[in-house]
Amino acid sequence: MDFALSFIITVLDILKFAILARVIMSWIQVNPNGRVVRFIYEITEPLLKFVRNILPRTGMIDFSPLLAFFAIGFIQMGIVSLLSSF
Repeated sequence: MDFALSFIITVLDILKFAILARVIMSWIQVNPNGRVVRFIYEITEPLLKFVRNILPRTGMIDFSPLLAFFAIGFIQMGIVSLLSSF
């Protein structure tokens, strides 16, 4: 059970770091054809697209990374509190 919990938390942490990297990459000029950049976009886009469909349009500011980052944090807290009780 401890391995499963730590694995899930680690995967969610990696997703949070990928979202943070994607936000930072949007501020600086990066090669969009780079392997690392494409990998980060491929693993974060499904979640961010889902969040964008839920959020109302806000013009040029994209709040989906912020909401996804907080949602992952809440999911992590819920998983830890749920599985630690077993």
